[in-house]
Amino acid sequence: MVAIAAKHRVVVLALDGVYPFELGIPSRILGAADDHYEVLTCTVDGEPARTNADFTIGVEHGPDVLESADTVVIAPVAHEWVAEELPDGVAEALARIRPDARIVSICTAAFVLAAAGLLDGRRATTHWHVTDRFRRMYPRVELDPDVLFVDDGRVLTSAGAASGVDVCLHLVRKDHGHELANKVARRCVVPPYRDGGQAQYIEQPVPEAGAASTAATRAWALQRLDEPLVLADLAAHARMSLRTFARRFHDEVGLSPGRWLIQQRVVHARHLLEASDLSVDQIAGRVGFATGASLRQHLHAAIGVSPQAYRRTFQAAR
Repeated sequence: MVAIAAKHRVVVLALDGVYPFELGIPSRILGAADDHYEVLTCTVDGEPARTNADFTIGVEHGPDVLESADTVVIAPVAHEWVAEELPDGVAEALARIRPDARIVSICTAAFVLAAAGLLDGRRATTHWHVTDRFRRMYPRVELDPDVLFVDDGRVLTSAGAASGVDVCLHLVRKDHGHELANKVARRCVVPPYRDGGQAQYIEQPVPEAGAASTAATRAWALQRLDEPLVLADLAAHARMSLRTFARRFHDEVGLSPGRWLIQQRVVHARHLLEASDLSVDQIAGRVGFATGASLRQHLHAAIGVSPQAYRRTFQAAR
């Protein structure tokens, strides 16, 4: 008889003041992943959770279900509910999480993890609107306000609202590879991977009338990642000066053109490591890194593993 693998249990913790949209993201995204995940929702006392809207949400589980979770997701609360100290029952609920369980925060839930000491010495992110407050309250956290999410091993944090979609797709991609993550994205009608970081969503002055976008140039560059593209090539394609292109690109994407190119090359390299038997040097050439050593360096900087280790993990899951 073939043993049936147990589903990966994800428990979403809803606190008072929770945002209903973000609360539903894990169930919607992970629930579309071909039955690989079981998603449950709980509160710190098993009672309904007040939302930041005009209704409450009833749940079927209390904090005891956290003890069986493989991944715990903390849903965000309204900004005005964020406090210096954890609300009643939250510390006790978090103490139920197994030491080997993965923990994920969406948006302002990073404040909850930080207040519990779970982000001390770690790189993390949260909604751009509250980053100044977060830094004042938790100086021991290495806050990165520009990204959509941060994967710091056992603990993952994501930025505002829809970045919960990004981090949940990342979990599927990390656990089961690009193919399933892309399938989930199509089912949920969302992009499988968003360009840039949350800096592109921060309030900016209205651009001058008729200002050209860099979107067409980004699409053009994605078809030429194997070429040695530099800022001058991108600016020339966009028919802008170097300075104007660099400024407009950062305003739209939240990253410099060079950093964005590296990010896209790493994404493409990860796909080839999963889906092909090409050597590391061959993949490096196809994605635009000069050498296999350069690919190893950038992949390790992005996700903390070597190409060989990444390939072993995800090819075994195919």
